[in-house]
Amino acid sequence: MAMAWGQGELFAQASEKEIQRTKFLLSKYVYMKSLMSDFENFERDLKQVAIDGEAARRIDHEDLHADKTANAAILIEKRRWVYQQYNFYTRQLYRAWALIHDTEAREAIEYRYIKGHSFKETILFFRYGISESAVRRKIVEGIKTIANTLNLIGFFEQAYEDF
Repeated sequence: MAMAWGQGELFAQASEKEIQRTKFLLSKYVYMKSLMSDFENFERDLKQVAIDGEAARRIDHEDLHADKTANAAILIEKRRWVYQQYNFYTRQLYRAWALIHDTEAREAIEYRYIKGHSFKETILFFRYGISESAVRRKIVEGIKTIANTLNLIGFFEQAYEDF
C-alpha cells in the first residue's frame, strides 16, 4: 500500500492520496453518522421494507421471476455491511481527530467536519480569534495530522483490504 515509512522511521507520513482520502472521509463524517443513527433506530423497519417493498424485486432487472426473500436478505446484509464500514470509518476518524495536539487545528476540524458546518460558518466561529487564511491553514494542518495518525495506526491498509 502507500505507506511512506523509511528504514527506521518512527513517524509515518501520509501520502497525498491518503490525505485526499482523509479529507473525503471527513467531508462524509456527518452523513455517515446520520445514516448509522438511522440504521440503529430503524433496523426492524428497514428489514420489513426490504421484505415487503419492491427494492428486493429490483436487484436484478433481467430476472423475470426474482426470489424476493433471497433478495431481501441480500439487501439487509448489504445495509449491515455499510453500517459496519461507516462505524469503522467514523470511529477511526474520531480517534485520529482526538489526537490532534494543536487546539486551534482540532477545533477547526471539529467545527468544520465533526459537527458538519460549512467553511463560512467555521470562519465565523473563529472570527475574532484568527483570520480566514489562518483557519484554512489550521484545517489543512488538522487533515494532515489526522491522515498521518490514520497511516500510523494502519487505517489505510485495513480500508484497502475491505475493497
